[in-house]
Amino acid sequence: MSGFKNPDACPVSILMSLLSGPWTMYILWVLCNSGPTRFGALKRQVEGISTKVLTERLRMLEAAGIIYRQYEATVPPQVTYGFTERGEELVDVLHKLNALAERWYGSEQ
Repeated sequence: MSGFKNPDACPVSILMSLLSGPWTMYILWVLCNSGPTRFGALKRQVEGISTKVLTERLRMLEAAGIIYRQYEATVPPQVTYGFTERGEELVDVLHKLNALAERWYGSEQ
């Protein structure tokens, strides 16, 4: 994540680089609509994503401070992901993107 700390980088470029990774927006959209979600449920809701890629994306979002990871040492272990305060700032943006997508593409389906 050291690339995100470059003081000369454009803030929009940094944010877009973070959000435009494979599956990232889809994961954020599921968390936005479902609230805190356990790993297995998240994997089922993000159809087609591999466990490896989901884990990588979640770790990246956690490192960026957008989501939190709550681990409970039960049998089996329970891992829940949700938005941090910083991540909550994306909720309005995600809803606006959804409204735009519905207007542009919703009637064509």
